[in-house]
Amino acid sequence: MTEPGWFSQPYPPEGASAAEGIRNQLGRPELDLLTILVRESAQNSWDARLTPSPGPVDYRLDMWTVGPAHAAAWRELLIEGAPAGPEQFPLRETLKRGPVRVLAIADRGTRGLGGPTRADNAVGPDRDFVSFIRNIGEPRDAALGGGTYGFGKGIFYLLSRTGTILVHSRCRTPRGGYETRLIGCTLWKSYVAAAPHGDRRYTGRHWWGDTSGNVVEPLVGRPAETTARRLGLRPFGADETGTRILVVDPNLDELEPAAAADYLAETIAWHLWPKMISTDGKPPTMRFTVTCDGVEHHVPDPRETRPLNMFVAAYETMTGPAGSDLRCLKPKRHLGRLGLVKRIMPPLEPTRASRVIDIEDLVHHVCLMRPAELVVTYRPGPKPPSASQGYAGVFRADETMDEIYAQAEPPTHDAWHPQSLDRPESTFVHTTFRRIDEALQGLLSLGGVARPGASHVALGAASTLFSGLVGGAWGIGGATAYAKPGSTTVRALPLDPDEEQESARGAGSGRPTPNEAPGTHWSAGAEAVGPGDSTADQHASVDVPTNGAAVTARRRPRVQYVGEPYYEDRDDDTVLVQEFRLPVPGLQQVRIDLAVTLPGVNGRETDPPKGASMPVLVGWQHEAGDLRTTEPCEIEGGDSLWRALVRPAPDTMTEIDITVEAVRSQ
Repeated sequence: MTEPGWFSQPYPPEGASAAEGIRNQLGRPELDLLTILVRESAQNSWDARLTPSPGPVDYRLDMWTVGPAHAAAWRELLIEGAPAGPEQFPLRETLKRGPVRVLAIADRGTRGLGGPTRADNAVGPDRDFVSFIRNIGEPRDAALGGGTYGFGKGIFYLLSRTGTILVHSRCRTPRGGYETRLIGCTLWKSYVAAAPHGDRRYTGRHWWGDTSGNVVEPLVGRPAETTARRLGLRPFGADETGTRILVVDPNLDELEPAAAADYLAETIAWHLWPKMISTDGKPPTMRFTVTCDGVEHHVPDPRETRPLNMFVAAYETMTGPAGSDLRCLKPKRHLGRLGLVKRIMPPLEPTRASRVIDIEDLVHHVCLMRPAELVVTYRPGPKPPSASQGYAGVFRADETMDEIYAQAEPPTHDAWHPQSLDRPESTFVHTTFRRIDEALQGLLSLGGVARPGASHVALGAASTLFSGLVGGAWGIGGATAYAKPGSTTVRALPLDPDEEQESARGAGSGRPTPNEAPGTHWSAGAEAVGPGDSTADQHASVDVPTNGAAVTARRRPRVQYVGEPYYEDRDDDTVLVQEFRLPVPGLQQVRIDLAVTLPGVNGRETDPPKGASMPVLVGWQHEAGDLRTTEPCEIEGGDSLWRALVRPAPDTMTEIDITVEAVRSQ
């Protein structure tokens, strides 16, 4: 078997591209290198999928350190014949230093890097190998593919501290068989080195493979499979095709390997979620796996992860009847489809991956994509006036417009730049942004009014959540308006049952409760208390003499609000939570009175207009986690903390009035 070696490309008489120029073709991207790697490599895998597809494309990222069993082979195979000098070829020193870390990007269910291995022979449509290994700037040959020109492959070299990758691929041959290929590539710096007939300039491009001919070729067939095993690479199955690219000594942006794996997994979710979801009863089109040193790192499920679940919902809106068509009127052209959703939601906890795309604690973005359904970017829209609600959108370009949007993308495919196009193409992209902005204005506008009602409702407890609201602007569902505190007077003498019931209700703020049995019932107004507040001394029992006998007075049940309301995710929903206690012992019956108020409107709404939604009680939750969904609900008073869970109505502020009555023992 021919031992592989290195070939360094000298400048030919007709000239060639220097390595520095090729490395710089990505420009100065806003995204970090790991994010670009995920985007570009997954796009390559998608464009290389088998058609017709037997199943989803398998895409995986594996990170490991070359172990003692294979370290000697790495040094023996990859140092032999390598250029001297760390400035011109840093891989040599990296291999000598000790264990080498590798990041492998692999796919299956793809066609592999097939076609001719020499650029001068690649005249047909099947030229994947030369497009990736040999040539720079090849135009895309996949209809409705994710890529445009082949500059994005430079990310593999940029991510390697040595500028070196190994490419292990298996493809079909023209005769219908299978062929395994293995080749190494380094893209570093141009340099001058001594030669037999004087100094000679080199481009800084190097290839590792079969150097027995006049052009370095990949190892093919059995030699490729044998060498791959010596390097510790997993072999392909008998009828398996695909590609594995090994980035040698990757730059992990100062992250520990395990943390980098977590970041890569989350980055996959943010940038490739359209490939992870099932649509129209069909399974996801891609499967994703991330491992580090043999340990799998979970890739978040976009349907279960905030706020990606909002973009999934927007996607489903876009593809359904509620989606809207965006059009350019002059010249006339159908641009694509748009779906928008808005939700009440707690503030987000930003992550490293979300910050890269400028999503912090509030989502107000529209995801742009071409027909290939690979995320181009998250375009920010106007911020809603409250931090407790957000919106997400998805715009997918029409297939007839794919080429225009593709031409508007930079090499990293992470934006649409209309200024890079001529007219009328630039007009189409400008109009796309204008139509999206118009749709967002419609989403953020607030229609409807509330009928006049009680004007004394106190909304002070919600002021911290709604300080950004203005009259006529977009409101949110979910602030709590505390009821007016009721009397807590201790009654020493029993009244006639009917008189007592009526008197108690008159003192409180709860609504009348019909069909109650006569007895000792009180409706208590609520009082808000802060941490450490105590009202026990104000409500002690007293003994009052009556005809020589002592009667123990009952303490009036009351509601003690604990803190301000807050939002909480519950399954696929967001609920408003108000914590409270019933400090007076004894079995009591609680009810909830829900109403809405609109920003800038001095009134409350208890009966929704036709088609409007109202807040809904989800249930009463004990601090131990038990949930009771009855209303009214019987609760034993005491020190236990309870939570009222309410599903608020959009575009409103929710008024919560909890009332309590003692349950008369039979």
